[in-house]
Amino acid sequence: LIYKNFGFSTQVLAASLRSPIHVVEAARAGSHIGTMPFKVLDMLFNHPLTDKGLEQFLKDWNKVFQPEAVAG
Repeated sequence: LIYKNFGFSTQVLAASLRSPIHVVEAARAGSHIGTMPFKVLDMLFNHPLTDKGLEQFLKDWNKVFQPEAVAG
């Protein structure tokens, strides 16, 4: 093979990924790079359950670590 004969390094590119699961599966299969629409990238980072969980965590945190008012 040409790339082995000349010592070229190679990477696997997964193109046109259309859903977050495609991105995950491409990474598991060994892909180094993936191309996808911005909406797919956004879906990887934003999920309604993540937002709900974060909101509940912050509420719980504020209940436990609410700064006490100093009487003055």
